Amino acid sequence: MTVLVIDVGSTSVRSSIVDADGTVAHQTRRLAPPATPFPGLVEIDPTALASVALECAELTLGEARQAGSRPDSLAVTAQRASAVAWNARTGAPVATGLAWQDLRTAGTCLELQQRGLRLSPSESATKFAWQVQQALAEGVEPSAIRLGTVESWVVWNLTRSGRHITDPSNAAVTGLYGITGGTWNDAVLEALGLERNWLPEVVDTCAEHGIAEALSVPLPLRCLVGDQQASLAGQGATLPGLGKATFGTGGMLDICTGAAAPGSAMRSGHGCFPIVAWRQDGRVTWGVEALMLTAGSAVEWLVEDLGVLSDAAESDSVAASCDDSDGVVVVPAFLGQATPQWDFGARGAVFGLSRGSGVAHLVRAVLEGVAHGGADLLEAAEADSAMTIGSLRVDGGMSANRVFLQALADACGRPVEVSPELEATTVGAAYLAGLVDGTWDSLEDIAKAWRPKEIVVPSGRDPQRDRWRRAVERALGWHPELSAIQF
Repeated sequence: MTVLVIDVGSTSVRSSIVDADGTVAHQTRRLAPPATPFPGLVEIDPTALASVALECAELTLGEARQAGSRPDSLAVTAQRASAVAWNARTGAPVATGLAWQDLRTAGTCLELQQRGLRLSPSESATKFAWQVQQALAEGVEPSAIRLGTVESWVVWNLTRSGRHITDPSNAAVTGLYGITGGTWNDAVLEALGLERNWLPEVVDTCAEHGIAEALSVPLPLRCLVGDQQASLAGQGATLPGLGKATFGTGGMLDICTGAAAPGSAMRSGHGCFPIVAWRQDGRVTWGVEALMLTAGSAVEWLVEDLGVLSDAAESDSVAASCDDSDGVVVVPAFLGQATPQWDFGARGAVFGLSRGSGVAHLVRAVLEGVAHGGADLLEAAEADSAMTIGSLRVDGGMSANRVFLQALADACGRPVEVSPELEATTVGAAYLAGLVDGTWDSLEDIAKAWRPKEIVVPSGRDPQRDRWRRAVERALGWHPELSAIQF
């Protein structure tokens, strides 16, 4: 089995060939950053995104062809909750594409709360409603409107057959899908003025989904999955009690909880959300997810705003040049604090500066701050899932930073297992496709395939968790009017 995987991220598109053993080859990557015309507005160009996805796929197929290989199937994984609206008759977008970070519908979400509906501007629901109004204002025939998240849009373009589909891992983060009932929520649709026939059919994550006829080598599409769920599978965390964290621009921690459905789709007591990990043959595997708004972007702050580092990779060696942060603590709440506090009025803070504090101490404190935030996610996810995981598997750009990995192991108080692939999303999408063609017999087989690149164990040094908690408390509520907002 070899799988062509198209991975549409928040800032770039990748395509790769993945073999049955998880080896990734012939990778092509193209930047596809969103536009930010004003603070809080984050827009994507759907036409360009589909074009870049197809371009990457063709370049990867060309490299594979030159090497004498041909993939057997296709998998698509993508950023979740970003919204696209298009015309079913022309295939052209009918509204501005809105990235999941776009906040223009925050006011709508607050208005809906007064009517008993709790939606977040980071979900797709209110974005779709905004796009429909834009489309109708331009005279688009209502019956021609189609709405979908990014993977749905990409599949529409790849299949050329009007396949308007999504899977539960993506549908469940739209705010429109009743995850415990497995269907679109008519009450929310009515409140937003949306019609069910505008939305995609919800199909299994792993199944035969038709042929990608737009490719020069037409391939059967066998997997649609959200990026974090793909990373969960890519790190072999496919059984209850196994978990992973991805540290990129932000941070996501997910634990597989198995076949038992959650009692509610709402945020749990410790700030986590239930998620659909994937669905096969109608059977759902569930998970729980914790979120950190700022992770790698805190390192980017050191590079792009403070100018104390030449690039993000340098943070490792600079931080390693001192034994500890000398009491400096950085709370990287630049966009507010998510799990467990969910305080949008929190802001980044630096504590413990002295006359002897230098650049190395600050850099190390940033890495340790993200690590402590990761430990907070783990504690919250374990509390909300009533599960304890023995070790934490990690991927994402920050998983290449050894100082960070050691700080994470120390803060979590357990081993950290590093993914052999910096971004395990691609591998996970291929593994899930392999459940369809028989490469893998079961989720247990995928779990057995996990082989970490290295294991970082706690050093035994005091991670100063109490000091970290005091610092976080002082960073909360910096903008009281924002702290009062709850989505």
